[in-house]
Amino acid sequence: MILDSSGQITIPAALRAKFNLREGDNVEVVEIDGALVIVQTDNASGRGCRLTYRTGGTIGRKGVEEMSTERS
Repeated sequence: MILDSSGQITIPAALRAKFNLREGDNVEVVEIDGALVIVQTDNASGRGCRLTYRTGGTIGRKGVEEMSTERS
């Protein structure tokens, strides 16, 4: 793949088919362990979902419920 002058790349057709990527799908490029990774997202995906993905899914519901802005 070649990065063009506007910072865009084209994902090869074989990979788009393999990962069921279609025109209009939302994707993000994130850094994980020093590597750039293309991640398919959806319109409802918020910052919390992306953070959970980046941490390998280690942030669980219980951990979030135990957190509070009231804690010192």
